[in-house]
Amino acid sequence: MLRYTLMRLGIFVGCLVVVWGLVYSGLAPRGLGDSNGLWIVLLALLISAPISLVVLRKERDRASERIVQRVDRVKANLEANRNQEDVADDAARAQAQGQTS
Repeated sequence: MLRYTLMRLGIFVGCLVVVWGLVYSGLAPRGLGDSNGLWIVLLALLISAPISLVVLRKERDRASERIVQRVDRVKANLEANRNQEDVADDAARAQAQGQTS
């Protein structure tokens, strides 16, 4: 997951540098008033999002598989703990019934 995040951040930073160069060279609009910095960041986000969707598809799939595996492992551990509690509870009830009989 960290690898995917860093790759996505790298694509954003690359787009940010390109947009910054285009705006300051005059090839892209500068924004309104003092909003130039915000304009550059928003434009870089807008450009980097579809690039990330296409370029990082395989890495995103790998990251989601790892997440699903972790969730399944946690669910299995919770179920095992529940079963242990049920067995211990049943044993305690059986012992209590044996002592009262």
